[in-house]
Amino acid sequence: MLEIRQKYTFFGVLLYVASTIFVLYLAMNQPETEVWNGLFWMIQLFICVNAVAKSFLAEGKGRMLYYYTIAGARDFILAKLLFNAMLMAIMSLINWLIFSTLLGNPVIRWLPFLGINLLGGLSLSLVFTFLSAIAARAQQNAALMAIMGFPLIIPQLMLLIRISNIVFSDVIQAGLTGIVLLLAGLDVLVVALALILFPFLWKD
Repeated sequence: MLEIRQKYTFFGVLLYVASTIFVLYLAMNQPETEVWNGLFWMIQLFICVNAVAKSFLAEGKGRMLYYYTIAGARDFILAKLLFNAMLMAIMSLINWLIFSTLLGNPVIRWLPFLGINLLGGLSLSLVFTFLSAIAARAQQNAALMAIMGFPLIIPQLMLLIRISNIVFSDVIQAGLTGIVLLLAGLDVLVVALALILFPFLWKD
């Protein structure tokens, strides 16, 4: 409920998304398919950094003490992961809508792309929520989150860009199921690490 009350965060990210895509539209109108795909996921990354990664860094010490008195560590981190995943799912759909309106929509197989879009948003939100929790306990050091996030996010982005290439043609690529399972496995690993490690941060 406290997260939902902070509507300025949601509308601020929404304004950021719309203005960024509009600038891309002015610069290149309707880009080629591969460029469209790369730009889409880069915008997804920046959306996640602005909307999700600040979920812990924006919390004050007083509010964290309040959370400490009403919830356990695992309940709290699961709630954060779930809320940020839902927020990122909404922002992913909005991003695709604005992208399609201004930069064209080269997606041929829209239903698989919808699933890939939501899975990608989920993956990014889980990683940045976990990293934000660690960085917040390290004296609100946002630079620490960027340093830790770089080696984790690059493989995920490469997997997402490779998976999403299937929606631009009618040909089904071999090995797609394995890549999707690998991405899902990374998500499960992040959740497991959050449940194991966050209680130690919570005690501090």
